[in-house]
Amino acid sequence: MRAAGRELGGLDTADRGRIVVDGTELAGLGEDGLLKLRRDRVGFVFQSFGLIPILTAAENVGVPMRLRRADPGEREERVELLLALVGLADQAAQRPGELSGGQQQRVAIARALANRPALLIADEPTGQLDARTGLAVMELLRAVVRSEGVTALVATHDAQLLDLADRVLELSDGRLVEHR
Repeated sequence: MRAAGRELGGLDTADRGRIVVDGTELAGLGEDGLLKLRRDRVGFVFQSFGLIPILTAAENVGVPMRLRRADPGEREERVELLLALVGLADQAAQRPGELSGGQQQRVAIARALANRPALLIADEPTGQLDARTGLAVMELLRAVVRSEGVTALVATHDAQLLDLADRVLELSDGRLVEHR
């Protein structure tokens, strides 16, 4: 994951400046505070999907809610909603190995949204997908993020995906350049 995304998500410490996520300055948080921030207010979508192979799609989506000790009824309802949002309601009982790459990435997106994060950080979420599937996943990500009211930070090298962004920032020679 890019350095900026790692810092915003509380995985790395910034060298300088301030990082504020959902009203909380990260520099003031200890390990427990950072853990709670990552669990409750930041969702991560990794290039490699990061699904647990022995769990079903539904169980993978429910993992963050289990860590938060969410009520089982609430968890089931949320998992069902998220799998429907990403178009995988019929694949809830399938394990990652039984799903295509695009389906696995959609499960990863649903899992990242399980705890209703304020910020979703996606590191090359289409990097392991063909161009057509990658575009479909990005369009889905954009729609789901909007329906859930989440801010998304997406790192990509795929110039074709930039048209889907509301705002494009580029790190070039250590400087931040805004394209729109």
